[in-house]
Amino acid sequence: MFQLWAARGIARLNACARPANILIRSFSSTVRACSGFQEPPISHMAKTNGPKPLKTPKIEGLVSQESTCDLSSRSAKSDIQDLKIGSLLTTKSGKSFPQEELEAARLARLANLGWLRNLPEKWIPYAELMRLEKPVGTLLLLLPSLWGITMAAYGVMAPLATTLSAIALFSAGALIMRGAGCTINDILDRNLDNQVARTVERPIASGRVSVPQAVTFLAAQCFAGLAVLLLLPFECFYLGALSLPFVFSYPLFKRFTYYPQVMILINFSWGCLLGFPAVLAPLNLLVAAPLFLSNFLWSMIYDTVYAHQDKRYDIKAGIKSTALAWGDRTKPILYGLYTLQVASFLTAGFLNSMGPFFYLGAAWGFQRLFSQIKRVNLDVPSECWAMFTGNIKTGWILWFGMFIDYLVRLAGFF
Repeated sequence: MFQLWAARGIARLNACARPANILIRSFSSTVRACSGFQEPPISHMAKTNGPKPLKTPKIEGLVSQESTCDLSSRSAKSDIQDLKIGSLLTTKSGKSFPQEELEAARLARLANLGWLRNLPEKWIPYAELMRLEKPVGTLLLLLPSLWGITMAAYGVMAPLATTLSAIALFSAGALIMRGAGCTINDILDRNLDNQVARTVERPIASGRVSVPQAVTFLAAQCFAGLAVLLLLPFECFYLGALSLPFVFSYPLFKRFTYYPQVMILINFSWGCLLGFPAVLAPLNLLVAAPLFLSNFLWSMIYDTVYAHQDKRYDIKAGIKSTALAWGDRTKPILYGLYTLQVASFLTAGFLNSMGPFFYLGAAWGFQRLFSQIKRVNLDVPSECWAMFTGNIKTGWILWFGMFIDYLVRLAGFF
């Protein structure tokens, strides 16, 4: 099977050489224009004479309750430099943080490294750039692709091997392209990340990865993503290429609109469309369009809650989001989005003639989402993060219902 994929990929690489080169040049020129290839920012603290034992300050939303931090690990070595101005520490951007707040950010990063501690030390900042220690984003990017693949496979009764092959390739693609998206975001947002406690420790903002290094790494990720794309049916290449402008737009839009999520969430929902050609099914817009809309609305719900984590910093830094635009009206708006999402999802299922398991999964998943919206306290960052990550389970439930429907019908039970 691997040899077959490789042969298909090599054959298509020659056919796609020209458009692929155009795409890569577009990536490079856009990032160069936006980043300016400035020198990497000075690390936001100066070296001390040695590690000073500090109590971990309790700062809501920075360190998860399950996290522990081993300050003796190699990852703790000279990542941060102390530059004391009274009780404040100043970043390259000129933003001053209390010493305890920056120390908490450092401890949170070290505590959440998890399995990345086992990587060679020079690799760790690049793994962090891809957010490999935080798989939630990769899964939220993958889930709509699984929805699209499964709905399409159900509609044409695609062979199980074809469906599983598409799921495997989309899983690899989600991991790679989510990492590329995070790299683009960190390049363009490096001076904004310096002004928010939760993001001040990101690799570029903290000076552990320079902008030229990040751009080179981004190019490698794009080539890897292209290799995966070429293993899919040829129609996926052009449909996938149409999503690239949305990848670049999100970090720029947050500077002048309160709705920057629209750009990134269009990209997150694109998998609902790509799933159809991935299993050699025609792009049935009667099904794909409401499915796309349902995922977009769902993403707007959890991403708005996510944005509430940083709202006190975003106001000072001039970063715009729906959390700031909606303010105290957020909960009623989320209920409205929820209602539209449920209607869109059920419409897609009805038009695709889905079976009972689809509706059972929908009932369970949407009851769970309603409870999450009702319970979350938008002024408590840890609760916002918990709801954001909890949406992974919601997405799996919705997918599981439609996948069981597909398997049952494939087996000839109805």
